[in-house]
Amino acid sequence: MVWVFSIWMQSVKQVLSGEMLGKPVNVRGWVYRIRSSGSIIFAVVRDSSGIIQVTIKKGVVPEPDFEAAASTGIESSVTVEGTLAEDERAPGGYEVRAISFAVVGPSEPFPITEYQSTELLLDQRHLWIRSREQTAVMKVKDSMLRGARNWFHENDYVEVTPPIITGVSAEDSTTLFQLKYFDRFAYLSQSAQFYLESLIYSCDRVWSLTPSFRAEKSKTPRHLTEFWNLEMEAAWVDNEGNMKVQEELVSAMLRSVVEERSPELRLLGRDPAALEKIAPPFERMSYSEAMDELQEKGCDVLWGSDLGAVEERELTMDKEHPVFIVNYPKELKPFYMKENPEDARTYKNSDLLAPEGYGEIIGGSERETDNALIIERLKDVGESLDKYQWYIDLRKYGSVPHSGFGLGMERVVKWVCGLEHIRDAIPFPRTIARVYP
Repeated sequence: MVWVFSIWMQSVKQVLSGEMLGKPVNVRGWVYRIRSSGSIIFAVVRDSSGIIQVTIKKGVVPEPDFEAAASTGIESSVTVEGTLAEDERAPGGYEVRAISFAVVGPSEPFPITEYQSTELLLDQRHLWIRSREQTAVMKVKDSMLRGARNWFHENDYVEVTPPIITGVSAEDSTTLFQLKYFDRFAYLSQSAQFYLESLIYSCDRVWSLTPSFRAEKSKTPRHLTEFWNLEMEAAWVDNEGNMKVQEELVSAMLRSVVEERSPELRLLGRDPAALEKIAPPFERMSYSEAMDELQEKGCDVLWGSDLGAVEERELTMDKEHPVFIVNYPKELKPFYMKENPEDARTYKNSDLLAPEGYGEIIGGSERETDNALIIERLKDVGESLDKYQWYIDLRKYGSVPHSGFGLGMERVVKWVCGLEHIRDAIPFPRTIARVYP
């Protein structure tokens, strides 16, 4: 029966195109809203492509069908056969005038109503992801990922599959999730960077999309303990070349979402035209310039202060395009970054900040190729050289200038969709307070 449906049913999007006006249509989906005026029942049916109004009239559909429609509830799955007609009062300007209506899967009273607390919606996340807004976010994310994948493919990058169980820390070791791994301890990966670096010696340019885990005790609208990390490493690329890759990649992702998901963007309150205007080159601002600007705006910062959410918001609230902050002080960044020859206090690195106050979405750098400096830095932070021996080996056998970055997919989605909190950029958010459902 389901196989027959797949042949004869039309999606809501197809029906709303108007091409079948006055013709028979067959729709299947879930009841989004329903009301009755006695002899007429108005049901709004949704599928993954949109919503459409269905009218079920007593005496037009068989009596059992009318009774089924009268007793059905929100989120019941249904199939409808009827004729497409214009109605300017209906969502999308069309309605299906039913000649048959069948309930496939009845629904108990749905636990989510119009006004609910954030905590209830998170507890009911497995049901809340059916909402139109959540569906729109997932589709935007899908198109952005496809845009990224296409850009990497067109530019001769090799997609690779690094591990997420590791024995080393790529970032702050205090944010590692430790796990018992047979007779020893291991960690959930914070980043695939080190493994990607090892692959550039054979594949030249590589990228991956993997989950990353950070045990950060941060309750902010931009932190998750589990997120999807899109990472790149490339041989023969310096920090300037690294930034060019980032701005081209982000622009390709935006083009993809504007081309494919403009209706979803509008549903979320975002103007596709504003995103379409974003193109390389992006503004570059040195860390020192950022400090000067923040001080002029009255922020309590000094050279050497880290940029948090407040400072990044101040720097980007009036921006329409992303901006790079380059050359951070060494003490603010990890050991593997290349020293800046023009200012030995800083690294050749960058953070890409999204406009409108959304903050950091990418962190990248040129990588250090001097093993002596890497060993010295590891000793300074008290790390065991034995754990990093394989990483140190990479510089012994034909090292080359190389760079890479990590792009937090959920942070990019938060910006593009105009979301207030990053938890709505992922179907099942993991934070310090939540692992259910």
